[in-house]
Amino acid sequence: MPTLAELEREVARCTRCRLAQGRTQAVFARGDPTSGLMVIGEGPGAEEDRQGLPFVGRSGQLLDRLVAEEMGLDRGQIYVTNIVRCRPPGNRDPSDDEVAACTPYLEAMLELVEPAVIVTLGNFASRFMLGTTEGVTRLRGREYPCRGAALVPTFHPSAALRGGGGEILAAMRADFVRAKRCLLAADRYPGGPGAGPAARSAAR
Repeated sequence: MPTLAELEREVARCTRCRLAQGRTQAVFARGDPTSGLMVIGEGPGAEEDRQGLPFVGRSGQLLDRLVAEEMGLDRGQIYVTNIVRCRPPGNRDPSDDEVAACTPYLEAMLELVEPAVIVTLGNFASRFMLGTTEGVTRLRGREYPCRGAALVPTFHPSAALRGGGGEILAAMRADFVRAKRCLLAADRYPGGPGAGPAARSAAR
């Protein structure tokens, strides 16, 4: 199993699917991989493609604000990535073959990071991680066992930014509160006694 740094270098050179042809750079992840909380979105947008980091545009700003206000964490205390590493043209949904090409990277990240809680943003990421066709509107409001973690689905921040109104924002706030409760229950809240690789190694 490669390290995260080795995996990131591999992703930077990846040409497994057609998305590599139109990217400025591959987008791997940002934040702290030992935090216990992994946030998964769909794919990079224009600003992410330019900077090489996930969720750095308006959606990322809202994500950071909700995490700070409802979980008491800053952007450096969570680990954020996407289902695919390269921007789909026009921000369309990734195709099945593009997702299949990128899935080994996500699987390796999950194995290396060992998150206690996964928050999925929007329909695409939630359906993919849970292996369902249900939409996030019906999925959200509870947590699901997933790859040894508690998975909490919520709306994508862009849904609130598109004028989804206070209802979507209120639902997202409730979901992040749920994610914090799951982190605390798993003793993996950042800065707590179960946080960090040393604490996890001692517990194993």
